[in-house]
Amino acid sequence: MLEQIDIDGVASYLGPQQSLTALRSINYVYGANGSGKTTISRIIASPAEYHTCAVRWAQNVPLECLVYNRDFVALNFTSRMRGIFTLGQQDAETLANIEKGRREVADLGEHITGKEGTLEIKTRELGELNAAFREESWKAKLKHEDQFKEAFQGVLNSKERFAERLIKEDAENQSGLKDIAELSERAATVFGPVKERVQPLRYPDRGDLIETETSPLLRKRIVGKEDVDIGPLIKKLRNSDWVKEGLKYFHDDRCPFCQQDTDHGLRDKINEYFDEQYQADVDAIATLAQRYERQASFILSGLEAMISTGSEHLDIPTLTRLHDTLKSNISLNLQHLDRKKRELSSSVELERLEGLLTEINDVIKIANDDIQKHNDLVDNLAAERASLVNDVWRHIADEYSIPLSTYKTQRNNLVAAQGGLARGIQAKTDERDQKLADLRELEKTVTSVEPTVSAINQLLASFGFRNFKLATVDGEELSYRIVRNDGTDAGDTLSEGEKTFVTFLYFYHRISGSMSESGTTSSRVVVFDDPVSSLDSDVLFIVSNLIRKIINQACNPTSAVKQVFVLTHNIYFHKEVTFDPSRSGERRSFETFWVVRKGMGHSELVGHTTNPVKTTYELLWQDVRDENRSNLTIQNTLRRIIENYFHILGNVNKDEIVQLFDGEDQQVCNSLFSWINDGSHSAHDDLYLVCDDQTASRYLRVFKEVFDRSGHSGHYDMMIRPR
Repeated sequence: MLEQIDIDGVASYLGPQQSLTALRSINYVYGANGSGKTTISRIIASPAEYHTCAVRWAQNVPLECLVYNRDFVALNFTSRMRGIFTLGQQDAETLANIEKGRREVADLGEHITGKEGTLEIKTRELGELNAAFREESWKAKLKHEDQFKEAFQGVLNSKERFAERLIKEDAENQSGLKDIAELSERAATVFGPVKERVQPLRYPDRGDLIETETSPLLRKRIVGKEDVDIGPLIKKLRNSDWVKEGLKYFHDDRCPFCQQDTDHGLRDKINEYFDEQYQADVDAIATLAQRYERQASFILSGLEAMISTGSEHLDIPTLTRLHDTLKSNISLNLQHLDRKKRELSSSVELERLEGLLTEINDVIKIANDDIQKHNDLVDNLAAERASLVNDVWRHIADEYSIPLSTYKTQRNNLVAAQGGLARGIQAKTDERDQKLADLRELEKTVTSVEPTVSAINQLLASFGFRNFKLATVDGEELSYRIVRNDGTDAGDTLSEGEKTFVTFLYFYHRISGSMSESGTTSSRVVVFDDPVSSLDSDVLFIVSNLIRKIINQACNPTSAVKQVFVLTHNIYFHKEVTFDPSRSGERRSFETFWVVRKGMGHSELVGHTTNPVKTTYELLWQDVRDENRSNLTIQNTLRRIIENYFHILGNVNKDEIVQLFDGEDQQVCNSLFSWINDGSHSAHDDLYLVCDDQTASRYLRVFKEVFDRSGHSGHYDMMIRPR
């Protein structure tokens, strides 16, 4: 059955999309000519041809659609009309088996529909379970997002994807469970800003310093040649350094110390005392001191540059302290070296820097080890990130193990129930399909086009159409033609009304038949689009009654007709086809009412809870029911109701009814019947043209008693009920 029809951008539907929604078994659509009714019937007939429109079927199961509209008339009223197969009456047992097969197919259909309903419930429950778990798992994302945002890439903005990832990790993640503190520490590095490789720190080159500190020259007393005449004296006095320094002031053979003239050979003896070996030792001490100072300066400047970098890997405070100590010791050693250069005969001992330099190297080594870890991390960042992501998800899966376990158990139960229902539906569907196939084969044994010809001709004759009929084509039993009583073709000579009626009867029998030997019992949707055009009132009444039969079939769950649409612009036909004495005025669950109107250049569909199309008579009663009625017009309204009703009854003795009243009520009653006699306003009308609330109430009371006292209170009660 059709549940909804959406119409957009076709024919007169050029405005906002229009929809027929919540459709039922019986659906009435009323609208003027050109308002857009035929477009609706065409969409139902061929939805695939209207790409901007859509139809929605119950359980997504399309049914066969039989549409009567002007397209059907044009297509089928030809010199050859295709034969319609219907069940004959030749074999009562076969017909009984066909009926039994139809019931079995219908029962299976109901069984399938029931299981599909249960499956829909299970599907909805699964959807609700999934939604609840998505909300629960999303709490993990909100809880850990600040620390582990990088681990949630790809699922940050989707509750559904996050839940799916958590389920997958719970099933597949084999990482060892890590403590949250460890994960946080790793995340601070791995998930932090992108880092670059860092060059390792250089260790101080301490070789020259250590070598200088241990050099024998520093402890060697450097003096001149002792076998020179003056040598023993200088050795005895231990003043070779003083003598050597004095040579710089020895001029003109005058002693630089006592300023007396000396022997000319004294200078030569002193120079001989300070021989080449002495000078070599002097040069070696100078070179040693120079090299020590240069290397010390290089080491200190290197350490200062290292400290100034502020490297996060380096223990800056410790290195600064060691640098300051080293600088102080080097300064002291430089003083010792300077004294050695001045006092070559003295022995000096330098402060040993090896232990201090070892401490410095240890600090640098710790920094370099940390730098190596950093560089290894940079070099293996992709692997480290993947490892950390796995560990984070493993931790979350463990943290939410209880909700996960509960969810998976409930989900598995629902999925298993869905699978069982789906298999049951498929089994029953296969069984139904087989029974349908058997039913079609059974139908072929008794179906024929002849019953349709006989039925249509019988209807034509009973309604006074006796000068033409349908006949099967000679030698071609699967087609019909319209002939006169003498057998000549009559198709081209029929009036528009006759063509319409014949085609309608052809369609009417198509509803209960098939265009092939099987399929006469398949479920179908029937659409009548203005079927009474060009028909006179008598035939209109006949068509209305035939359509009401189809409507009654649609209300029977075992019928092949599952849904009916009636579209018309004829208000009288609409009244006839919607007439149902059991209708109380309240909305009924199996029918819908629609009005299609064309305003502002485009068609518009408006749904109504009850029949919106009223006859003039019904509108008069609506005025009586209205508590806000006008006192100026109520008298004439009551008169017109009585005139219409009692005129239809006929043989009503107005005087006898008037005599049932006394006094002023009799006068009011007589006024109400005045139109029946006069056919127009009489002179008495002026007496009651204007009245107050009290007078209006008296008219209404007498109006009711007219029906009560004349024995027609049932009609009054029916019409006065709220609609």
